[in-house]
Parts: sequence; structure tokens; C-alpha cells
Amino acid sequence: MGESFMLKLYGQLTALNEGMLSRRLLSVTDDSALPPSDASTMALLTDEDKVPSGYGAVFRRQESAKAAQSTPTYLLPPSLAHVASGDIVRLDGDRNSIRILFRKESNHNAILLTERCNHYCLMCSQPPKEVDDSWLLSEAHELIKLMPPDVFELMYTGGEPTLYGDVFIGLLQHTKDVLPNTIIHILSNGRAFKDIAYARKYAAIRHPDMMLGIPLYSDDPVRHDYVVQAKGAFSETIAGILNLKSLHQQVEIRIVLHKQTIGRLVQLAEFIARNLLFVDHVALMGLEITGFTRANLDELWIDPYDYKDSLSEAVRVLEVAGLRVSVYNHQLCLVNRDVEHVCLKSISDWKAEYMDECRTCSKRSCCGGLFSSSKEHKFSAHIHAF
Repeated sequence: MGESFMLKLYGQLTALNEGMLSRRLLSVTDDSALPPSDASTMALLTDEDKVPSGYGAVFRRQESAKAAQSTPTYLLPPSLAHVASGDIVRLDGDRNSIRILFRKESNHNAILLTERCNHYCLMCSQPPKEVDDSWLLSEAHELIKLMPPDVFELMYTGGEPTLYGDVFIGLLQHTKDVLPNTIIHILSNGRAFKDIAYARKYAAIRHPDMMLGIPLYSDDPVRHDYVVQAKGAFSETIAGILNLKSLHQQVEIRIVLHKQTIGRLVQLAEFIARNLLFVDHVALMGLEITGFTRANLDELWIDPYDYKDSLSEAVRVLEVAGLRVSVYNHQLCLVNRDVEHVCLKSISDWKAEYMDECRTCSKRSCCGGLFSSSKEHKFSAHIHAF
């Protein structure tokens, strides 16, 4: 079927001695000479027999390696062989489970803050749940403290993070205080910022490089509201964007391309060029076939090859207007050549895969491949090698 480079971010551990009894976050290190004051928040990655005390846990890759006598010790499964020094993990000793929350070598670190949302989008990749998952916000505070100061970029996502209200603003202030040089990207539907007072609280953080990625799916309010399954969402989203830009905040408009949005894509580009010329970026995004998309596939799927001319025209309209535009999640063989210069390798490294046809492609190094979920469910019949 093709090559897979998808990395697993979670898995089951084998406890080699009496494991931890509570969930906690640990930074991974291969330094076995840390002082006890630093080692207590660290998971030591080593296969040496002699392990100093004081570490929060020990991770081993070899079954033959001995367990530490006094430190909870776990065998990593082969699927997590990529765990490395500098990563941050959530270790749950009750379940002998691990989840990688931050990868030092990745440019795609995203922090999930909630699964609650006031949209019910047809193609939602993270279907909303009405649960109290505020522990994720608390965990994010702790996670930020453990990160190295040179983190280049972080993304906050949901659900809808602004449902936390002022508490979310507090997290953003905390992030700026701890990681002042880190670029912050936030995925939000933008509706909360229709309240100018809330928009002012956001702006008062005065972060030097923080951007909100806000979806807009049509110039037709009825169509947008249908896609997000929320009446009145279009007008509140536009009001939020206007308030944010009046306060000189960075805003990106995100447009997911599928059967329900492609019909008026060019008109939407013209609407943005006329009415939202001051936004900082427009992202035209390919469909990820996961979450609600699977259930609504017949209503959403359209081969990217079939809309490549509309995509070219939309990019032309936006660029002529002076807007910065990017195309995400598209294979280079499925777009016209006049769009290639704005196509980015945007699929997260832990989700990206390639087809057999891609093995000999001369443009492979520039192409981000496709979502692993696309290989499983639906992909273009026109994928080919250059």
C-alpha cells in the first residue's frame, strides 16, 4: 500500500518492578548524573545495569536490561523506540501507559486543551464531548513548565479552548511568561471574541508572536453555519475577527476544502479580499479523513484533482489582493503548477504516509505525503510520481 512514517505517540509499557501508582508528567533524559533536585521530574532513558536513585522513572529499550531496585522501571515497546531525551511524557502507573505530549525534535507539537466545543462540524477530526476535562488545562500549565526555553512553536487546540473563558487567557499569559520567545498558534472558532471585552483581555497579553487560526467555510452565512452545525456562527465569527484585528492581533483564516465548501471557494476568496483584507494569513486545507469525516464521507469527499482549477483561482484572487496564502495537506501531483509555490509540508510527522507511487517521485522531498487515515479510507485516483 505504501510507506508509513507515522509515529505512535502512546502505548502500553511493561513494568519491570513495582510501578508508579499515579499519573504524572516526566521529561525524558539520557543523563544519569543529574542532581536529585533535577532528577525527580525526569525519566531516565538507559539500558545500563547501574541506575542512580532519585529519578521519577527509568525507561529501558531492552528486555534483558535489569530493573532499577528503587525506581519504577518500564520497558518501552518497539513502537515507541523513537522516544528521546528532551521529550515530555505522561506516565500512568495505574495503567502502565504512556503518552508523548511533547517531542523535542518535532515541529508539530500541539496541546489538546479540551474536547468540548460549541460547534459540531461535519468534518471534525476531534468530535466534541460534553465532559469535564479541565484536567487537560491544568496539565498544560505543568507541561509548559517542563519545556525547554528554546521551543520554537506550540499549538493549542481543542475542542474550543475559549470555552474556558478567562482561565484560558491565564494559560496564554503563563505560556508567555515561561516561554517568551515561543511562537503560539491557537485553533479557535473565534466566536468568543465577539465580546470586545474578552478580545481586549486576549490582546492585553501582548505576546510578540501569537496567532489565532479561525475557520471560515463560506461567504454565505447559511452554508458556513451548516458546515459547523451552529446557527448564527458566521456572524459571531466575523465579529470576532473584526474585534481581534481592531486590537492589532494576528488572525489566520482556515478553510477546509471538501464538497460543502469547494462550490463557493472562489467567492469566499473574493469575500476575504474585499472585507477581511487585513487578516495575516489564509490557509486552504485538504480534508483529513478521521472523526466525523468518516461518517459524513459521502457528503464531504471530492477528489482534490477535480477542484484543482478552483484552488488555483482562489489562490490567485488572494495573492492579487496582497494576502499571504498557503495550501496545506495537498499532494503536489494533485495541484496545478501555479499553486506549488504555496504548498507546504503541513501534515504532522506522526500522521504522514506515502503511497507506493511516491517511491520514485522526484518531488517527494517537497511533498508532505498524505494522512494515514486517507490511505485507510479514501484517496485520490490521480496520485502519481513526477
